[in-house]
Order: sequence, then C-alpha cells, then structure tokens
Amino acid sequence: MLVTLTSTAPVASHLSHLLRKHPDRAQSFPLSVGLAHVFYPEVNDERCTVAMLLEIDPIDLARNQNFRGGATHTLSRYVNDRPYTSSSMVAVALGQVFRSAMTGRSETFPELAAAALPLEITVAAVPARGPATAGLATRLFAPLGWEVTETPLALDPAYPEWGESVYVDLALRGTVRLSDALRHLYVMLPVLDDSKHYWVSDDEVGKLQRAGEGWLAGHPERELITRRYLAHQKSMVDTALDQLASELRLDALDDLSTDALAAPAEAPPSAPLAATRADAVLRALRDVGARTVGDVGCGEGALLVHLADDPAFTRILGSDVSARALAKAARRLRLADASDRQRERISLAQSSITYQDDRLAGLDAVVLMEVIEHVDAERLPALEASVFGAASPASVVVTTPNSEYNRLYDTLPAGAFRHEDHRFEWTRAQFQDWAQGVADRHGYAVEHRTVGDVDPSVGSPTQLALFRKVTSR
Repeated sequence: MLVTLTSTAPVASHLSHLLRKHPDRAQSFPLSVGLAHVFYPEVNDERCTVAMLLEIDPIDLARNQNFRGGATHTLSRYVNDRPYTSSSMVAVALGQVFRSAMTGRSETFPELAAAALPLEITVAAVPARGPATAGLATRLFAPLGWEVTETPLALDPAYPEWGESVYVDLALRGTVRLSDALRHLYVMLPVLDDSKHYWVSDDEVGKLQRAGEGWLAGHPERELITRRYLAHQKSMVDTALDQLASELRLDALDDLSTDALAAPAEAPPSAPLAATRADAVLRALRDVGARTVGDVGCGEGALLVHLADDPAFTRILGSDVSARALAKAARRLRLADASDRQRERISLAQSSITYQDDRLAGLDAVVLMEVIEHVDAERLPALEASVFGAASPASVVVTTPNSEYNRLYDTLPAGAFRHEDHRFEWTRAQFQDWAQGVADRHGYAVEHRTVGDVDPSVGSPTQLALFRKVTSR
C-alpha cells in the first residue's frame, strides 16, 4: 500500500525537517503491522513529496494470533484483503513512522509546524465499505478543508461488466497543518474500512480523542466516525460521544464565573473569588511540596498562568476536553513564543477527566479546580477511577462551589446554579461525604479548607479538599 504526501509551500523541501526523515536516503522501519519504507520521489524548493510504502507479509499475518478474527474467524486469517488495501494497518504505520510530525512540534521550524501548508495526498486502494458509502471519503474529508477526488477501482479491469469494487484511489488537496493532515488519515482510514485489524480495547477512546483534537467534535459526521473507529462497541462509543458533546457544549457557552455574580448581600466585596481560589490552590500545592502538577479541566489557563510564574513547579500539564479552551490557554501562556525549555516544562493536552490518561501518572499533584460540578453525577466514579485510581498522584486538590452560600448572591435566583453547565452544586456535608468516600477507597487522607469570605451560617463560597496519599495500592 502506498501513501504519498506532497508540499508545495515555499521552500517545500523543509517538509523533510517536519517529518524528521532525511530526503537523501530511503529508510525502512520494522513495525507491528509490517515493514514500512519511506523515500522521497521528488525534493526541491517548489515541490517535495514523501512516500510511505507498507509491506505486509500474508504468511506472517495468517500466523499472527493478534490479527482480528482469531479462532472464531479462521478463514479470514487466510483469505482477506489486508496486505493489499489501505486500511487500519496503514493508519497504524503512519502513526508510528511519523509520530513526531503528528504532535505538531518542530524544534527546527516551529512556525512551519504550526502553519497550514498547501498539501497534496494520495492513498491507494482505500476500502469504503457498508451501506450508503458512495462519496463517503468526500463526506469525511471535505468538512476538514480538503478537496477530495475518489476514483473507483474496477473489480477486474479485464471484465468491466463486473462493475466497481468497494475500493477507491483517494486524492486530497488542501491547505492544512501537517499534523492535522496526518491525524485525519490516522482516524479516517479505519473509518472508511469500517474495520480494524486488532481488537479494540478501552484505550481506543483516548486515541480517538487525541487524534481528533480540534476537529472531530465539530465534524458533521462525528457520530459515524466515532462508531466506526471504535468498531461499534456501544459503551466506548457512548463514552466518546459524551465527551464530544461536552466539548461542544463548553465551547458554545460563554463562561459565567462566580465573579460575575453580585457581591453577597450580607458581606462587603473583597478580593475577586477567582484570584482567591487560585491562591488557595497554590497554597495547598506548596503545603504538600508539589513540583510536578497536572491541572485537569484547566479551561483557558486561569491557574496555569500562576503555576507558570512559579519556578518551584518544574513540570506543568494542563488538560481539558475543549480544544478551543486549550488554544486560548496556549495564547495566554504565550507558548508560541516560548523557548524549547519552557515548552518542555509546560504542556497542554486535550483529555477527558472521566477517562484514564497515562500522562497524569507520576505527578506530584493533580488539581481539579471548579471541575467536578461539570461532570454528570453518574460519571463521578469514572472521574474517581481516572484520577485517584489510575493516576494516583501523591496529592489531589479539589475545589467546588458551596451551594449553601448561593443564597447570599442577590442576582442568583433561588435554586439556580452559578454556571449554566453545572450538573450539581454540593452543600458542605455532601462534598465532605464524597471526599471521605474517595479518600477511604484509594488510601488518602483528606483535609477541608474554606476559600473566600466565610459567613458564620453558610460557610465560604468555595470549598476545597486537599487529599494526601497515605498508603500504597
């Protein structure tokens, strides 16, 4: 199977730097799916084309016990089109061979990696299976800015009366970031095929989320893409669609912060609550001696800017389900102008709090600042498993509104939440019950703190729980 990618940008030969593949020699890469060969058919400053040729040994494929089909589909291990079509095997090869380019970063040409480039892509023998697949590649790629050409392949050129096969030669032309182009192919090739060569496990949701960052949530065919990419596994499809819906919802909402509410009727205004809350979180992080911190649900970077200003924090990871919020956080942190050293210290990632993310593992502390109330109550166990179970940091800081305090806001109707996207707002007793249960189940001790002006009858506007790990599990 052959994939070519051509740049016609000024000084087109810089494409080789973005791909980290030298243009003057052919290179071969033994992969889990076969042997990939990378070479450059043309290299000059007007046009630069890289080609990836993937070889799959049918005998090795038949002997591979991990090939999807297994014992219950014995014949499919011997009679199949996998060595001859651009399916999920090509997608995996692209992800492995061009892993660095897919991240969108380049030490040599950072501006070029971040810029949209005039690109041309060809992919040979792409399967387009299932009902209503006529023009499917166009439906998938055109909304992403590609001009799409699908050339159907005959079942047998010697017998044109047999008609067309389910395969097409695919050509794409557009002005797109290189990292986006590679991620589009990585997702869409198995979607077009409606099949994967390996068993789909829970981590596929995370793969789809990372590869679809910034474009999948708004795609008109996102449901079809999600179902096919996740091999129609209902629980995983539901999880992924929930996360995409949440991203769309958060992108559509204008933030309604607590600071926008009127000052409490029974107390004079003091420092803005957002600043007070950030100070309280920073104080908690310093109390536990955290140096590596994950701000989960970081939004537009309200806490990240404070973390970045303090050299005591040597590694900072901000994650959020909203790609738009992360883009604003990147601008707020001025990451585009940051040095390589600063970029290594501060990173942003699109991720859902309710799904395990290995990037959170090994951190000194994880912060959930005004996050849990945006999660549906039935998804809180998944949040707990992700943060306190899988990531299991030494400390966790959680802040959330205190619903008892809401009656002190003149402009907040009785029974209303402080934010349109809040799923719930807890009393002090409810938050303490939840926090203690989490602590008991995962080996933490929990300390509760007030944030903001304290009213003698209803407490503080924000409540904070500081979890410290006390046992190993």
